[in-house]
Amino acid sequence: MRLNSWIFGALALVAAAPALAAPPYALTKTVPLGAPDRWDYLTFDPSAHRVFISHGTVVSVVDARSGAIVGTIGTFPGGTHGIGIVTAAGRGYTDDGKAGTATSFDLTTLKTQKTIAAAPDADGISFDSASRHIFVINGDSGSITVIDPASDSAVTTIAVGGGLEFGAADGAGKFYVNGADKGEIVRIDTKSNSVDAHWPVPSCTKPHGLAVDAKERRVFVSCVNGVMLVLDAVSGKQVASLPIGKYTDAAAFDPVRKRVFSSNGDGTLSIYQEKDANTFEPLETVKTQPSARTMAVDPESGRLYLTAMQITKIDPPTTPGGRPHVTFAPGSLALLIFDPVSPK
Repeated sequence: MRLNSWIFGALALVAAAPALAAPPYALTKTVPLGAPDRWDYLTFDPSAHRVFISHGTVVSVVDARSGAIVGTIGTFPGGTHGIGIVTAAGRGYTDDGKAGTATSFDLTTLKTQKTIAAAPDADGISFDSASRHIFVINGDSGSITVIDPASDSAVTTIAVGGGLEFGAADGAGKFYVNGADKGEIVRIDTKSNSVDAHWPVPSCTKPHGLAVDAKERRVFVSCVNGVMLVLDAVSGKQVASLPIGKYTDAAAFDPVRKRVFSSNGDGTLSIYQEKDANTFEPLETVKTQPSARTMAVDPESGRLYLTAMQITKIDPPTTPGGRPHVTFAPGSLALLIFDPVSPK
């Protein structure tokens, strides 16, 4: 994902939200991760109850229940971003964005195994259970590298076109990816490894986060202009537009509690309860921490994981329309763990 796109979130502390009820999630643990300071995606592995966090040139691995750091994967000199887990193969994958490569690693020893050529700006990574393939999203290159974990090698490259952001599979043979530059959602058939739909989303500026409700056939797309779109996964028709916080960078769906999330760089977590396929009711916005823009969810426990750093200073843009310069406290990167709050 584009690491500069969320930085404006440091300018706002908490997005305004109506007082609905007690916050449905509470911060229960903070796990210091330290340097390297640049961070990106995190992935929850339900089979081992671990959280994999990409930051800088490494991937930190945390016990999802205790919060203990159990190991580190890397290093990756060009910076790591996405993480995909393939339990059946006993391996995971991450990337080196600058080198344009993906690297497999052993899920038990956490040792790297094989480096596979992808394309420049290798970024988000997702596993598709239908094809049993790993999809590496090459953001600036506008392509997706498909890896077969059985052979630990690339089987094809899908040309999508335009800069891409995150993507997710529905487990039924379709993979959805944010076409950030062209303002569209692209659907890929994972059996033929070909694009089978382009859905324009003109009301969504720079789609960043994406999640899927496979049962109800819905795709959730979080946009940097403060909305989350809900699309029909079959037709691409927009069925809802939901207000969210500023500077989103990730979306998630909890299939057990039927909740949709957007983690926002302004220090908020926007949450909607899915009542049915076309009805979404807002829950109280949860205050997280400014810069907490990426997230993962454990559907079994409902626990949420976010990463953030402490902001020490914000300097205004040096040119009109430019970006402010944000200074972080060195080594302050931490994993924030939020648990559902049982209603009284």
